Parts: sequence; structure tokens; C-alpha cells
Amino acid sequence: MKIVVGLGNPGNEYSTTRHNVGFMAIDELARRLGISSWKKRNQALVAECRAAEPVVLVKPQTYMNLSGVAVGELARWYKVSPEDIIVVFDDMDLNIGRLRLRTKGGSGGHRGIESLLTHLTKDSFARVRIGIDRPPTNWQVVDYVLSGFTPEEQPLLSEAITRAAEAVECIVKQGMNKAMNIYNK
Repeated sequence: MKIVVGLGNPGNEYSTTRHNVGFMAIDELARRLGISSWKKRNQALVAECRAAEPVVLVKPQTYMNLSGVAVGELARWYKVSPEDIIVVFDDMDLNIGRLRLRTKGGSGGHRGIESLLTHLTKDSFARVRIGIDRPPTNWQVVDYVLSGFTPEEQPLLSEAITRAAEAVECIVKQGMNKAMNIYNK
């Protein structure tokens, strides 16, 4: 069984922000898998399906910096180890639309990942990072990640969301090494 987590903030006011690309990718993955039914469990929206193996899609309904609370509870509920968790999230260190897959590591200052590291106690969960660029000069980070995408950025965002969903499907069906070889180019 795999748990696939998209990081974001709950609520319509955040749905199109840079910090919510993880939710966007999970929604695209759900669309591709024909999932339309979500239920609330352990402070998250959850959808179960079968790809190459059972898969649980998760959108934590805590705010970003508490994402690990919901994910930790769900990992224990489903009896899944960190190695079977895939997390999709935004990354300011990547250009808009770029993807980077990793098997483990630190938080890189991302508060959602910091929370996961605290509540999962191991850093060995897979990461699908979606680039959102750095804030322009004189912007605060919090204002930037909670801002929307410009019309010029929309095509890059759409492509990245599609590729992130494809990358997650590849991880589930063919493994992380194969996915990294394909999507880290």
C-alpha cells in the first residue's frame, strides 16, 4: 500500500496559491484514476483506490505547518511505513514548473516537510517537489507562497501538475528509481 500526500492549505481562499500545488497534483491524480469520492479521516480528506497496488490519496486539512499531524495519524491507521509514503509539495528552490524527485532528505526550510519529519520520525518518504520560484525582491516568503500564479506562469504550472501526477503513477507502478530517471531530467 502507498499513501500519496499532497501538501497545501485547506479552504477556497488558498486553492490556487503557490503553496497548494501539492493539492493540485493530488486532484489531477484523482482525476486520472477516476476518483471523485473523498471522505474525512484523521484531519484529512482521503480517497482510496487501486493502481498497481492499493493507494490512498491524502489532502491534510490542517494548515501546512501541521501537515505531519494528519499524515502521521494516517500512516499509523493504515500501518504504512515512511518508505511507502509519497509527498507532493511546492519548492521555491526550483524554477516554476520544474520537478525534482528525491527518496529522502531534510526539510529545506519547508514547514510542511518539517512537520512530516517530526510526526513520521524518519526522513525516508519519497518527495515530488514542484518548482514555484523564489519571491521577487521586497516580497515576504509568506506573501509569495500564498499568492496566485501569473497568467504567464499558468502554462508552466499546468504542465508541472500533469507531470507530477504522472511521476507519482510511475513511482507506484515502476518504483522510485525508474521515476527519478525519467522525471529528474
